[in-house]
Amino acid sequence: MNAISSILDPEQSEASTRAPFAAFLCDDASSQVLHPLAIEQGWSTDMIFAGGIAAGVRMLGGMPCPEFMVVDLSESTDPRADMQSLADVCEAGTVVLAVGTINDVTLYRDLLNAGVHDYLVKPLAASLLQDAIVTAQEAAQTPTQEDEPEDLTTGERAAFIGLRGGVGTSTLVSNVAWLMAEKKQSTVLLDLDLYFGTSAMQFDMEPGRGLSDALENPDRVDGLFLERAVVKPQENLSILGSEAPVGSLQEPVGGSLNQLVGSLAENFKNVVVEMPRQMLGTHSDMLAAVKDIVLVTDYSLTAARDCIRLIAHIKQVAPSASIHVIASKTSGIPQEVEQKDFENSIEQEIGASIPHDTKTIMAAAQQSKLVVDNAASSKLSAAYKEVLTAISVVDEDADKAGGWLSKLFKK
Repeated sequence: MNAISSILDPEQSEASTRAPFAAFLCDDASSQVLHPLAIEQGWSTDMIFAGGIAAGVRMLGGMPCPEFMVVDLSESTDPRADMQSLADVCEAGTVVLAVGTINDVTLYRDLLNAGVHDYLVKPLAASLLQDAIVTAQEAAQTPTQEDEPEDLTTGERAAFIGLRGGVGTSTLVSNVAWLMAEKKQSTVLLDLDLYFGTSAMQFDMEPGRGLSDALENPDRVDGLFLERAVVKPQENLSILGSEAPVGSLQEPVGGSLNQLVGSLAENFKNVVVEMPRQMLGTHSDMLAAVKDIVLVTDYSLTAARDCIRLIAHIKQVAPSASIHVIASKTSGIPQEVEQKDFENSIEQEIGASIPHDTKTIMAAAQQSKLVVDNAASSKLSAAYKEVLTAISVVDEDADKAGGWLSKLFKK
C-alpha cells in the first residue's frame, strides 16, 4: 500500500476532476485482495493507501474527493464518529464501501442507515468484495431527484407522559428527539415542565425564556421568534423549555398549548412534547394536537391503575391519536407486576421495553451527551430506537437516503 504522503501532490490536489476511486486499508492482506479487483475495474492501484479511515480523513483535506471509496474501520475506536468526520470532508456524490473487524448487526444497520453503501467484515473474500463493488457502482449510476424542501406535513407530533416520576421519561424523550434529528429532520423538543424541565440540561445547556414567552403569546411563534427562543444542541434539533423561578409564571390560558404545538408544526418536521402528568387536569385539549401519545410506565400496581385511567381519558379527548405504552426499567430490578399481567390489566400490549441501565446513562451524562450519541451500540440505545420505530412509519429506503451522511454519500 502507498504511503499517505505520496498522494499529497500539489498538482493532484489542485486538480478539478475527481478521481474515480481511492481505498484506505489497515492491513496488507486486504490490500492484496483489492488490488486485482481495482485493476479489473480500470482503477489505479496507486490509489490504495495505508492508514484506514483516519488517514482518509487527513488526505481528503488536500485533494478532491474520489467518486468511490473503500474505507477501513478496523483501527477505529468510534466508527460512527469517524464516519461523521469523513462525511465532513467528502463531496456530494461519493459512494462509500466500509470494511472492518466488528461483526455487529447494530453497527451494520447504523452505517447503512447513514448512507454507506455496504459494510463487509474482514478477512475480505474476493468474491464478496467484487459483488459489493459492482452493486455500489450500479447504485452510483442510478439517478436520483434533487433534494426537495422538507415536507413538514408528514412529520411526527408525539407527546410523552410519564405515569410516575423517575421512570426515565425525560431521558427517553431527549434520546428519541436526537434520533429524529440524526435523520436530517428538523425536530423541536417542547418541554412543558415549566419549573423543573431537564431537556436542555441533558445537553449541558440553559433553556432561556423562550417557552414562557411563547405561552404568553402563542400567536407570535414564527420562524423569526424561534430563532431567538430555542437552544440548539445540534443543527437539526431545537429545544424549547424553561427553568422559570417557582411560581413566577401564570397558568397557560386555555388553548394556548394546542396553538403552540400547531405553530411549532409549521416550522419543524417533528414536534416532540414532554408533558407532565399534572397538566392533564387542565390542558388535556393539547393531546388533540398530536398524532401519537406515549405513556411511559413501570410494572407497578399504581402505574397499572393510572395507565388504565389515562388510556380511557385519552380516547375521550383525543380519539384520533395513537396510544403507545412503553415500559421502562424492565430489567435488573424486581417488578411488582409481570408484563403479561400488566398488559392484560390495561388491555394493550407494551410497545417497547427499556432496560434499567444506570451505568450507561451515567457514562453519557459525564460526557454531557445522550445515550444514543455516547453509546450508540448499547442495549439502551437499541431500546430508544425501538420506541422511535413504534411511533414512526419507517421507510427503510427513505431511511438510508435520509441518514446523517445522506447528502454526502449518494449519487
